Amino acid sequence: MDTFKTLQDEISKALVSTTRSAARIGGADIPFQRSLNPEVGTQLDAQNARLLHLAQRLLENAAASSDAVGPKLPDVDAIDANWRGVVDVIDSLLEKADTSLDEYTGVVKRLSPASEQSAVKTRPNIADKKIIPKPQLKFEHVPANDETGGFRPLVTSKPHAKLPLETCLQTFRDKRGREQYPHLYQTEIESYEYPPAVYQYSEPQQYLPFESTTATMVDTPEALATMLAELKTAKEIAIDVEHHDNRSYIGIVSLMQISTRDKDWIVDTLKPWRRKLECLNEVFADPSILKVLHGAYMDIIWLQRDLGLYVVGLFDTYHAARALGYPGASLAYLLERHVQFTAQKQYQLADWRARPLTKELFEYARADTHFLLYVYDNMRNELVEKSDFSNPDKNKVQDVLQKSKDTALQRYEHPIYDTELGLGTAGWYKLITRTPAHFTSQQFAVFRAVHRWRDDLSRKEDESPLFIMPNHAVFSVARAMPADKAALFNAIQHVSHIIRARADDLVSVVAKAKEEGIDGPELNSVLQTISDMQKSDRAGLDTPTKAAPAPAVPAVEVAPVKSTVSVPAVRAEASIFWGKLWKAGQTQQPQNLSTINIELALPLPPLTAEIFADANGVTEATSKAEKPQHTFVPKEDRPAEDQRTDTFVVKQLGGRKRKRGDVPEEPSSTSALDPMPNDEIMLDAPEDSPDAIRAQEKAARKAARKQKKKDDAAAQEAGLNYDEPAFDYANAKSVLHAEDGDGKKKKKDKKKKSAGFAPFSGLTNAPKGLPRAQKEVPGRSRTFKS
Repeated sequence: MDTFKTLQDEISKALVSTTRSAARIGGADIPFQRSLNPEVGTQLDAQNARLLHLAQRLLENAAASSDAVGPKLPDVDAIDANWRGVVDVIDSLLEKADTSLDEYTGVVKRLSPASEQSAVKTRPNIADKKIIPKPQLKFEHVPANDETGGFRPLVTSKPHAKLPLETCLQTFRDKRGREQYPHLYQTEIESYEYPPAVYQYSEPQQYLPFESTTATMVDTPEALATMLAELKTAKEIAIDVEHHDNRSYIGIVSLMQISTRDKDWIVDTLKPWRRKLECLNEVFADPSILKVLHGAYMDIIWLQRDLGLYVVGLFDTYHAARALGYPGASLAYLLERHVQFTAQKQYQLADWRARPLTKELFEYARADTHFLLYVYDNMRNELVEKSDFSNPDKNKVQDVLQKSKDTALQRYEHPIYDTELGLGTAGWYKLITRTPAHFTSQQFAVFRAVHRWRDDLSRKEDESPLFIMPNHAVFSVARAMPADKAALFNAIQHVSHIIRARADDLVSVVAKAKEEGIDGPELNSVLQTISDMQKSDRAGLDTPTKAAPAPAVPAVEVAPVKSTVSVPAVRAEASIFWGKLWKAGQTQQPQNLSTINIELALPLPPLTAEIFADANGVTEATSKAEKPQHTFVPKEDRPAEDQRTDTFVVKQLGGRKRKRGDVPEEPSSTSALDPMPNDEIMLDAPEDSPDAIRAQEKAARKAARKQKKKDDAAAQEAGLNYDEPAFDYANAKSVLHAEDGDGKKKKKDKKKKSAGFAPFSGLTNAPKGLPRAQKEVPGRSRTFKS
């Protein structure tokens, strides 16, 4: 410690002396000294070069142990241009020194080298990626990518068969007229009866510890025979498949994992003798052995296509997770939920063609089936507890088993390309429906041509279409319609080596499709044709396949007849608001309006036919076009206020609202409405009250206007001409200055005066500003805190 202190003091003294000397030189007039004495200029240049060389070496050494990149300082002018780089190097050194001091004082716990390596994940280098030769080239049966007929099963025998193999190989024609082979084990799967243990609750059988066990690699025919003998003694087995489809057109089953209650196997399915794995049908098709898979929809198809394997007695844990309402249905979620095991799903998209398998890939593959039987036990118990076996709609166990059977009945078909409609697994229809695009007829023609060219090249090179050209590149080429290679490479951002080698062919395909697309079909019309065809196919599936022949009847043209029968709506027995509208039994039969008995929850008068009768006695039931009319009685002919004996008045249907001060009206003499309580209460006002006086004056003015209208109408009918008095312009109200007279009176009548102008009255209502922010202070590390 004393040695470090002595070194620190010496460095500090040297830095202080150097800083003072530099300050003195900077304060002097250097250009004047250069012009006065040329030898001083030569010495200054030599010292500058020496200092720059030392500074460059210091920066290089500092940058070598830091994350920054040291700048180049060839001359004095480069210092100002690269000063930011110098500061970055110094900051990086100070941060490392700060961290080291914190670790030394114990404020920060130092990471072990293993932890540091695991914490920092290096980015994989593409150049270091190992190029794996295609294993399918060494297969005894090289996959053919251009087959157009039906897929013939690969098996040579059929273990545990209810129908012989020869019967199952009889072809049929699908709905599009193509010849197909049936599912080899369709009869066995449909008639399969699951063991009683599937419907019973039992204690889950604990799995063996994952750390203390391992899996057996099956990569020889002898190991395959040993595994098959042990699998025949099991009651339940778990199966999983690892698939590779990036460097193959139809894909390759690269690995298969099989587990029993006490052992795991990893089967290498890339061996040239992979077709010998057909012997596993002795176990996979055995009805006495339950097969547990997760998400087996594609696994069933891959096993048929590559290995000729069929599964009878499938239990798919994916369907069980959906039936139980789990928030997740992936295998990783099930392992985390039931086993508390975290699967390393970053290896899910690994290249499973690599041989030998790394330890990480080997353990990941084994984990997929090692715990699956224990997961099945727990999920089966939950299904049994939540199922009602007496009710088919609530029988979750049966629902999962039926969906598992449907999954096992999946059948592989060759990917046949359809250029016109783009249907099928390899067609363009599914792609364009998932990624909607607005294409012209030329762009649509280019899109179909490029998609077909990519598919043909993928079959020829046995490569995945996405490896040759991704889907977004197909859309980009269709939109741009490039005319040369430069435009093509600009449209496709990431050009594969296959596209680069065949760029001229692709440009010619685009040019030809662009010319043909001028008179080609539109995208919307083709999509509409496909939609109509699919609708007709679905309608054909809904109709029965076998129908009795109809007798021959001569064709007779029948004019379309519009139905006039109205189906009565279903009515409830009672309403929440109105109560019971009608009695039960009367909803289905139309009744006359005069005989309907309506019971309302609100206290309204009973409705009778007399309400809707007019003066001639015609009811609404007999004449719907005419509205009910009532005999009008003027107010002056109605009984006076003192002659009224009741204070309850029923408002007329369709009448106007009663205003304040109006004289209450009596019901017409033809109305048979009986007043009911709680309808409307009108309080009689005294005759000498202001309201009564105003009401009488208003009624008198109204009667006078009506009488004048009657007289004018009578005179007009008689042909009399009235001499209208001359218009008095002097006493008429002003139109331009209407507010000068009437407006002033209205303002005078207002009791409330407008408030005067208050310039500072709204200042308190303004929103308050943000509080004063805290002043930022320079941060310090824990090491230099005093």
